[in-house]
Amino acid sequence: MNIKEMISPAVKKVPPSGIRKYFDLINEMKDAISLGIGEPDFVTPWTIREAGIYSLEKGHTHYSSNAGVIELRQEISRYVKRKYGLDYDPKNQMIVTVGASEGIDIALRALVGPGDEVILPEPSFVAYKGCVVFTGATPVVVNLRAEDQFRLTPRLLEEAITDRTKVLILPFPNNPTGAIMTGEDLEKIVKILKDRDIIVISDEIYAELTYEGQHISIASLPGMYEKTLVVNGFSKAFAMTGWRIGYVCGHPDLIAAMYKIHQYAIMCAPTTAQYAAVEALRNGDEDARVMVREYNRRRRVMVDGFRKMGLDCFEPLGAFYVFPCIRSTGMSSDEFCENLLREEKVLIIPGNAFGECGEGFVRATYANSMENIFEALKRIEKFIEKSKK
Repeated sequence: MNIKEMISPAVKKVPPSGIRKYFDLINEMKDAISLGIGEPDFVTPWTIREAGIYSLEKGHTHYSSNAGVIELRQEISRYVKRKYGLDYDPKNQMIVTVGASEGIDIALRALVGPGDEVILPEPSFVAYKGCVVFTGATPVVVNLRAEDQFRLTPRLLEEAITDRTKVLILPFPNNPTGAIMTGEDLEKIVKILKDRDIIVISDEIYAELTYEGQHISIASLPGMYEKTLVVNGFSKAFAMTGWRIGYVCGHPDLIAAMYKIHQYAIMCAPTTAQYAAVEALRNGDEDARVMVREYNRRRRVMVDGFRKMGLDCFEPLGAFYVFPCIRSTGMSSDEFCENLLREEKVLIIPGNAFGECGEGFVRATYANSMENIFEALKRIEKFIEKSKK
């Protein structure tokens, strides 16, 4: 038997993550600084951890309902109402998932298959394209541009739509660029979408990490509520990456379809994490604000640092990444990152790991200590100066 021939063609055609090899390299190095991992460097706030511990002490060690414990769904309903002006019934308009990643996966599996097209703006989170391909649908990549501040423009969207378009993934605030979509930006997009049968999967996992004004969900705009699935979670805002807890809100029929897949494949999100998440939504706002203020301080240092090196770096207004252009060095994104890691022991990620249009850019996260950020910037500057000789 040829085992390789038994593997699904859809799985074969998806390459491994372009990020993985850099983490393998850094694991072999001493004194290396990683600006590569997209997770908060903060520990989950104590009151949230305590709620998880208390749930274990109370014996909450069994399966929850498939959709998630009702207390959490009620808190999610209150949270999205006060934060984003969205009304969702906790009984039939939301599902608690194993991180936002599961939410994206089951949303796509519930909506698309062979013959369908999914519009995917890039650069963006590496998992989107794989999830689309695994359904048998076709990803239609829209190349976002630095001159547009990496925002999805009406013209780019209009050009990508065909009679087979069924879903648009809207990844803002954006990983890896830090770009956001303002209310005015979204209104222009809505004019194109409102009369078309296209579902929007709005990945809003970085919604709380915005640095100018308030995040606006496209679901809150006229005509978009019923045709938008809002994906969010606790990993970024509340430093809960390891708890693996997220949620999706949307039209009851869409949620019911996703619920079927979740029910058979997952059963339920981790029960302990669900009780911790209840505490996060009830009492975690101030902890989140403290972390956002610190990220904002680091953000300004990082952008200023890259610009002082002579690298063009647009100002990210969301998430916790900068996306400087390194074309002036004459190196490709991979060459820059591999050489930097070997010579100066600083890990950043090549922009083309997030889509081909990311070539010529690199992603660096400021979810790290200020001490490490200053040291990393010093090493990167040294590397760039050496490369000029």
